[in-house]
This record gives sequence, C-alpha cells and structure tokens, in this order.
Amino acid sequence: DVLETSHRGVVVVESREPISPDLEGLRALPEPVDPSRPFVLFDTETTGLGSGTGTVPFLIGVGSWEGDQFVTRQLLLPEQSDEAGYLEAFEACIPNDAILVSYNGRTFDWPLLVTRFRLHGRRPPSFGEHLDLLPLARAIWKHRLPDARLASVEAGVAGVRRDHDLAGALVPGRYLDYLRHGRGTLLRDVLEHNRQDVVSMALLLRVLSRDLAPVGRSGRADGPVHPGDLGGLGRAYARKRRHEEALACFDAAMERLVEPWETQAYEGIAMERARTLTRMGLRTEAEGAWHAIALEGGRHAAWAWLHVAKHREHDAHDFRGALAATDRARALAERGRLFGRRDRHVERDLAR
Repeated sequence: DVLETSHRGVVVVESREPISPDLEGLRALPEPVDPSRPFVLFDTETTGLGSGTGTVPFLIGVGSWEGDQFVTRQLLLPEQSDEAGYLEAFEACIPNDAILVSYNGRTFDWPLLVTRFRLHGRRPPSFGEHLDLLPLARAIWKHRLPDARLASVEAGVAGVRRDHDLAGALVPGRYLDYLRHGRGTLLRDVLEHNRQDVVSMALLLRVLSRDLAPVGRSGRADGPVHPGDLGGLGRAYARKRRHEEALACFDAAMERLVEPWETQAYEGIAMERARTLTRMGLRTEAEGAWHAIALEGGRHAAWAWLHVAKHREHDAHDFRGALAATDRARALAERGRLFGRRDRHVERDLAR
C-alpha cells in the first residue's frame, strides 16, 4: 500500500500474526511495564552501522496489537528525498502514552531516528516509556546461548527458525542496489528479515509475561522454564533492590536444579540466594544458606565460610566458632593457591 502524508506517499507493507496480546505479567518485571498502555515494537534497517547523519534508516518495522492479532507495518523509504513524509508516517504510529519496545533500540535505533527528525527541523515523537529487550536478554538468557543477538535469543527462547535469512551485513547493499536499479524484488529478503525481528520481539514479550515475570510474585514457575533463566531474573530483581522477588526466583530455580551437570549453576544461584537473605536481614536463614554452601565444598566454599564466620561473630557472639570457620576458609584459600586458583577477595577478608 501507499500511505499519503503531507509530503509524498510512503510505501507500507502490512502483515498479521496470531500472537496473544496478554501481557499482564509484564507488570512484575524488574522494571515494571503497564500493559494497559499501547505497545509499539519497532526495528530499523539502515544504510550503515554508524549513528551519524550519514546513516539513513530506510525501513522501519512497527508492530502493535489490534485485538487478538499482532500487526506489523513496515514503512519503506522509496527515495531519500521522501524522508520528511516517511518520518511523518512513523510519528503517526506512536501514541503519546505508548510503550516503545526495541532490541538495542535505546543505544542505536532510537538515537538514529531522533537525529533524522532533527535534521528535518522536527521534534522527535513523544511516548510514555522505552523497554529495550537487549539488557533483559543478557541478564536472563545469555547464560545458555552463544551470545545475546536477537537471532540467538529468538531461536533459543521462542523457538524461531529462520529459513534463508538475509545476513544483516548485506542489508545496506541491497538498498543501494534498489536505489540504482529500482527493482523492488531486491528488498524482498530485507523486508522479511525486518518483519521477523519485530515479530520475534512480540514473542519474547509473551515469554516474559507468561513464563518468567510472574515468578517474582507467585514463587512458582509454570511450564518448562530453565532454572538458569530464573536465576538471571532473580539477579535483575536484586539489582533493583527488589529482594523478595529475587528470593522467590532463586528458590524456584533451586527447586529445578536436579541434574548432576547443573552443579556449577546450583552453586551460583545458591550464592545469590544467600546474599539476598543477608540483604533482607534474615540472619538465621542466611547463616544456614552460607553454611550449606560451605559444606558442599565447591568453588565458593571459602567465601561461604567467611560469611558463616561473620554471622557467628556479630550475631551469635560465638567467637570460637567464628575463628574455626575462618580457619576453614584459610585452609581452602591456601589449597587454591597451590593449584593456581588464588582468590584475592577471600585473602583480603581473611586478613581482616
């Protein structure tokens, strides 16, 4: 279709997907999101990877829910001289109270679009909030994926499989070829690549809302949620000082860590759980958690013995017991040095 603007027309390609609009669980994210507001998911394809004035976003995919359908509208810039109308069409897609959703959009896509608006003497569109999924993906899912690229996350988390996807590095060249030759077929793969990026963000929102975010409130994980994902979500809550939700996630994660090969993951989550109990002032429970880690004898045992010592000295006033725990930590630290695994943080606290 061609969308008329106050300047010249803009090419719009529309597609629809049956993706549930139930995003109520997003209220429980470490940075809460109000699901009653309109969601606008966006992704750009550009003439380069820079963020300066020479980089032009020639395709903007904009996704939103209409009833039970997720609708993606892709705005294509036919000629660079048409950019004023193109930006006007994009602005019309963003309600004033919208929640923008992107993947690395805070760092790249949105600043680039702001630059284009300012070059045309226009104020950038106003909106309510901006939810960038990349930091969440790094916190929650990167532990079991090769990297945090959208292609890796969508495949590992939402089960997306792209067939014959165009590599992002080839996108600028396709657009330049289109400008030279005027053949729309050159952009077919670019459009599909961009459409899937927007749809994949909608699928990730659904996973967050349905499977993960509610755990912080209920303490229960419904469905096949990976325990490492729950640990990552717990750490995200802890960074926001939302300790009760963090503890609920760590508890749910530890209930699911049953396989022998998950020992390292168990140790890390057990440490986070013990730290959270300490921050919450639940001293008896914290001492029990640190003691359990110490008795396991894993890579964090020396550190755990020091926490046991602190509890015995400051809370129980058991000075002999505190010294005994410190001696256990010292023995483990010395053994670690012999095997080239020196922990300077433990050694610093031992001296103290």
